[in-house]
Amino acid sequence: MSISIFARLADFIAPRRCPVCGGRLQVQEEVICAPCNLHLPRTFFSRDPYDNEMARLFWIQLPIERAAALIYYSPKAESTHFIHRMKYANHPEIGEQMGWIAAREMEADHFFEGIDLIVPVPLAPKRERERGYNQSLMIARGVRRATGIPIETRAVRRKSFKGSQTQKRRWERQENVADAFVLRDGSRVSGKHLLIVDDVVTTGATATACAVQLAKANGVRVSILSLGFSKE
Repeated sequence: MSISIFARLADFIAPRRCPVCGGRLQVQEEVICAPCNLHLPRTFFSRDPYDNEMARLFWIQLPIERAAALIYYSPKAESTHFIHRMKYANHPEIGEQMGWIAAREMEADHFFEGIDLIVPVPLAPKRERERGYNQSLMIARGVRRATGIPIETRAVRRKSFKGSQTQKRRWERQENVADAFVLRDGSRVSGKHLLIVDDVVTTGATATACAVQLAKANGVRVSILSLGFSKE
């Protein structure tokens, strides 16, 4: 890969840091250094997207086509610090770059075949204003860059935010988001195979609540992608 003199100069003036180890990124490295990327706890779910730990979470909640996450997520693990920085430290670019990395790897397993639209899980308007961006949309943009699949953001909206899911138990997570979403325009997704994109899937409650609304449109099929999968 050819690196322009301008990229090299910019990297010299404002060195970039790996969000995992904090080390300086080489000019050819996108968002995470090569050693940290190599040691990410990958799930490889895209190799069997119809039957894996993440897919089975949704079997009793709603019919889905496929499900995959890039890595196993643990909030205490250094290897997954980049997700916390993406969400809470004003680094939306991490979401886009890691979405691109995830999509490039999953594309090799034909994970995206037949998918028509990408639907990032929406944030409540107040929450998005506070954060300044929707991290799921940033991830979706990275997936779009890798696959060319369009993003749909107007079909469903989040009407409420009752607090973070992070410290809640399984049943509390389900109650917290049960009525959080509403279908705005089913005609935008009718007859489509949708890829719902979230940052981390733990119980699947958020993605399920979003998918239930989208499924109210005629002929909708749903698959799910996230950066992280937490076993709680």
